[in-house]
Amino acid sequence: MIDVYPLLKPILMRMDPEDAHRMTLKLLKTGLGPRYACDNPALETALFGLKFPNPLGLAAGFDKEAEVIAPLFRMGFGFVEAGTVTPQPQPGNPRPRVFRDVANESVINRMGFPGGGLDAFEKNFRAFRKKYPGLIAGANIGINKDTAAPVAAYKTGLARLAPISSYIAVNVSSPNTAGLRDLQAKEQLDALLSALMELRRASPTPLLLKVAPDLTPAQREDIAALAVAHKIDGLIVSNTTVARPEALAPALREEKGGLSGKLLRDAATGIIRDFHRLTSGGVPIVGVGGISSAADAYEKIKAGASLVQVYTGLIYQGPVLVKRILEGLPPLLARDGFKNISEAVGTGG
Repeated sequence: MIDVYPLLKPILMRMDPEDAHRMTLKLLKTGLGPRYACDNPALETALFGLKFPNPLGLAAGFDKEAEVIAPLFRMGFGFVEAGTVTPQPQPGNPRPRVFRDVANESVINRMGFPGGGLDAFEKNFRAFRKKYPGLIAGANIGINKDTAAPVAAYKTGLARLAPISSYIAVNVSSPNTAGLRDLQAKEQLDALLSALMELRRASPTPLLLKVAPDLTPAQREDIAALAVAHKIDGLIVSNTTVARPEALAPALREEKGGLSGKLLRDAATGIIRDFHRLTSGGVPIVGVGGISSAADAYEKIKAGASLVQVYTGLIYQGPVLVKRILEGLPPLLARDGFKNISEAVGTGG
């Protein structure tokens, strides 16, 4: 992989974060993006009836409209999650709505699910799937800001995208849509999962639930119990946080939105460990939050994650982060006497 990101990074960092992101998407669409292939049996793992070539995925939020899934796979990811997509188009929250904390390699965003809605997303996703039927690409579904029937909205997303997605991720944990996180409450989540699992019985598509890092211990217990009771296929742990660590740049402490990046790393790892314990390792976990090295990814795997995802780390390190993580994991496995990544899951106590 030829790493040109150090040349582009100063330009991108001088731009508004959203404008920089849009430029990145345009560059990927040209087909001139970076290419890296990982072929190491030690990193292969099987989950949800799917065989992942490696455990590293791209988290939702980068490719909201399913525009560049194929170029992202060429960067070396084992799986890619597109979205979050809402049933109807919406502009999201007013700009500015993305703020970088460069010193801490972190970001605050309050995007609010902007996008073209299911019609545009499905069209793009189908075009990708027609060319690449075997790649593991998931769809992350949400609800519109003004929806009066959230369960029906999620059912719409599931029904439309399950036939073409490798898995569906149900986002009830973004802090940027008013009332969304209330769906993590026991009674509301029970009703939502009941409806979605009933609908999903007509399709083998795995169903995963994405949760927040700001849950109380009691909420974690409730969600873990519901995940086991409803036999959902997995948990994505976690979304962005509304916490404001002391290390955060002072100018950003009053900004609303979800914090991601290095400042989320320890909290995300802790909640992964909790959910692995609370489910007795019976519900596979996709670990997200602050991964910027192979050591970070391995820490989350040992805490209980079977797969991991990155996003904010790419902003600060560029595509070479994928190569660094995938080439850094095998030596860590060998050091600890593991022959395959699956053997390390949950061994960190």
